Amino acid sequence: MSTKKPGKRDDQDDPDDREDLIHEAVVPASLAGGRLDAVLAKLVSDYSRSRLLQWIEQGRVQVNGVVILKGREPVADGAHLLLRAQQDDEPGRVLPQKLPLELAWQDEHLAIVRKPAGLTVHPGAGQKDGTLQNALLHHFPQTAGVPRSGIVHRLDKDTSGLLLVALSLPAHAKLVRAMARREIRREYDAVVQGTYIAGGSINLPLGRHPQNRLKQAVLDRDGREAVTHYRVQERFAHHTHLRVKLETGRTHQIRVPFSHLRHPIAGDSLYGGDTPRGAGISN
Repeated sequence: MSTKKPGKRDDQDDPDDREDLIHEAVVPASLAGGRLDAVLAKLVSDYSRSRLLQWIEQGRVQVNGVVILKGREPVADGAHLLLRAQQDDEPGRVLPQKLPLELAWQDEHLAIVRKPAGLTVHPGAGQKDGTLQNALLHHFPQTAGVPRSGIVHRLDKDTSGLLLVALSLPAHAKLVRAMARREIRREYDAVVQGTYIAGGSINLPLGRHPQNRLKQAVLDRDGREAVTHYRVQERFAHHTHLRVKLETGRTHQIRVPFSHLRHPIAGDSLYGGDTPRGAGISN
């Protein structure tokens, strides 16, 4: 199995913008006719068969260029396999913590969580616990067997709003597919500096800032498509309340384009907003 550097998924909505590790292989005669998940497990020893099956159901595996969503599908001799693996998908490293969790909805398959401003969604560099993911593992122990404990999209630490959480593997697969097909609509309220007369759309390619790894930036050549629609809700003396709808799902997709257009989110010190904290984004 050959491995490539992280690749861009321009055809899918990527909620937390993680880059994928691309694995490719050609099915040898000795494995011809075997189930796709079983063949992958033999060719990609880095991952468990259950994790590979999850990725298959999420549309992350192609056979001869065609996405296959069922692990039981047989593969032929000489078939070309491509797997887009999530590099940092290691749920075993996150521990449950008894943290407050406010629910807007819950059934056996799905939870809708109200995330307050100041709460990080999942552990990362500089924060290993005290996150929404730690809380989910305490309140819903069954999510230990679901990728990212059921989190299928995220909000920035200082953004408040609703998050969809899958409580089962079938629910996770369906939500991921719905996100990729842009069947789930996400809207945000944002207060930006300056005044807007009317609504509009922003289509600027975004990517990691070349000098500051904490930031994203508009990159004309290497950026990924980011389409944002907005309409005016209320005008103030020096600010505008906007309702923002995302067509794609890039990291800092609201913050970067408005800052680039010299209308940064109020209170966003990272991208130039200079008003007090607490006046930024919610959804």
